[in-house]
Amino acid sequence: MAPLGFVGLGAMGGRMVKRLLGAGYAVVGYNRTRAKAQPLEAAGMRVVASPRAVAEASDVVFSMVADTVALRAVALGDGGILAGLKSGAVYVEMSTVSPAVIRELGQLAAARGAAMLDAPVSGSAITLEQGQLSFMVGGDPAALERVRPYLSAIGPTITHVGPLGLAASMKIATNLGLAVQILAFSEAVLLAEKAGITRERAVEVLLKSVIASPMLKYRGPFVLGMPEEALFNVPMMQKDLQLALELGREKGVPFPSVALVNELLTAARGLGLAAYDFAVVFDV
Repeated sequence: MAPLGFVGLGAMGGRMVKRLLGAGYAVVGYNRTRAKAQPLEAAGMRVVASPRAVAEASDVVFSMVADTVALRAVALGDGGILAGLKSGAVYVEMSTVSPAVIRELGQLAAARGAAMLDAPVSGSAITLEQGQLSFMVGGDPAALERVRPYLSAIGPTITHVGPLGLAASMKIATNLGLAVQILAFSEAVLLAEKAGITRERAVEVLLKSVIASPMLKYRGPFVLGMPEEALFNVPMMQKDLQLALELGREKGVPFPSVALVNELLTAARGLGLAAYDFAVVFDV
């Protein structure tokens, strides 16, 4: 069997490859910064020189990159994934990016005789390492069945939401809730603290209450002390909120709470807090 291809070996992509290798799959990969690929290379992944080379070596190709600009960079051009994509291959794009660009790339993949799926994830590096990541998938159901075993090796929950591009829309809808939740949580902690309850006890009570979503359970404690490495920093969260605001304007959906938290995250950047997890909105 041809190895699985993987483009983008950052915080999420690299951990996904680890799970694929751990499940016994051969993987060939590419990352713009070669140094990030070295630990995976030591674990058995074969590193190649371009996204095109990944696609040429694989029947199933995954990509996980930072944003729409990065996706275009790895997918298009002579050295891109699409240039090397085989007829009959499946290209699975897992980033949080523009649905319109996903559909554009899907048309180009189809012209090469390949299928494309958008399969963004819900979760973080923590849930990924715990084996609790979930996928939302758009595209041909038959193509999904072909790649289901590989997705299942990364995370156990896979939900097909409709045609290509709708999973990206669903991911945008999901992620806007993360920022709004953390803002509401921050306001609750602040009110309790100003009323005389210690911040630590306020966090403890809230995380034992009905408002404690899975995301808040691991991110809520960040108001007591930020992690050394951000799970999802301020610019990355704002990228997703901008996608939501753009899609909302396109579809006629007002987003007052999204617009508010987006402005508070702009304030975080202005205060020099951009490198922190977006839970730093509490400090703002």
